[in-house]
Amino acid sequence: MNQKALTYEHNEPFHLERGGVLPKLEIAYHTFGQLNADKNNVVWVFHALTANSEAMDWWKGLFEKDSAINPDKHFIVCANILGSPYGTSSPMSVNPETGQAYHSTFPLITIRDMVEAHKLLRDHLGIEKIAIGLGGSMGGFQTYEWAVQEPDTFEKLILVATAPKESPWRVSVHAAQRLAIEADPTWRDNDPEAGAAGVAASRAIGMLSYRNHEIFEKTQNDDESKVDDFKADSYIRYQGSKLANRGFSGFLLWSLTKALDSHDLSRGRGTLIEVLEGIRIPILQIGITSDLLFPIQEQRRVADHLANVQYREIESLFGHDGFLTETEKINELIGGFIS
Repeated sequence: MNQKALTYEHNEPFHLERGGVLPKLEIAYHTFGQLNADKNNVVWVFHALTANSEAMDWWKGLFEKDSAINPDKHFIVCANILGSPYGTSSPMSVNPETGQAYHSTFPLITIRDMVEAHKLLRDHLGIEKIAIGLGGSMGGFQTYEWAVQEPDTFEKLILVATAPKESPWRVSVHAAQRLAIEADPTWRDNDPEAGAAGVAASRAIGMLSYRNHEIFEKTQNDDESKVDDFKADSYIRYQGSKLANRGFSGFLLWSLTKALDSHDLSRGRGTLIEVLEGIRIPILQIGITSDLLFPIQEQRRVADHLANVQYREIESLFGHDGFLTETEKINELIGGFIS
């Protein structure tokens, strides 16, 4: 669709959970469809780590005219997350106090900070209730967090391949990614391309957790004559370079993985089980059978502690990336949930 993002400017200090302060905050966002007279048709879409606010583009097939959620019936909002390079305040933004880009001086952020930014945009748009909160992967972190903070805001939640807390397994993946970034001596330089080699290596590590053995066997296999220049090698290198060329500096990606690690619904709220059992909003929780990053065993354990959940599993070869590719199956489940 390639619709230009809108921007909301919050011209007051924005205080962060870890103690930092942004002198002002800019939030890039997209809306699709129209807010109805009753203001009860809002769908808030939360994006994952390297996506942006143009949900119609990166979640292709999920918001078509014949989809369960579509702009003919719904007012769809998607905001670029705090710390991302696609228009919202980030290490790439200019610090109004210095007139220079923040780069590595940008303060560390958390998932809760991202939610606070969403709430400011919600108020700016005059939205009181959100009919559906929808998020996959890191987007689900934000969905969970906002719903726990404001349980009366959402009518329903749809959580795809996500979790209420970052796991030791995922923290370890992120640590490996940060090691790759830190091995690039330029990663903290005041340059928009700082740490490009580290970003490429970090993304390559991430891709191994987003996919799995079976899909690589099907798509990256070579004939027996090869002794070098393998498809899988080329594919992983391509994916790494692709992200490095999309505006992700070393420090920016490093700081976003730190934000991922911060996710824990139970921080300051009791045990995780207590928090989950206290969520009364109707939830559609979708797990992906081949997901290595958010394994199906974890999905089932979480569902066991949700009071009002429809838990469903999708068979997919694509691993964690199935939350982006299996839109036909996801749409069918959403249709049954919201009808």
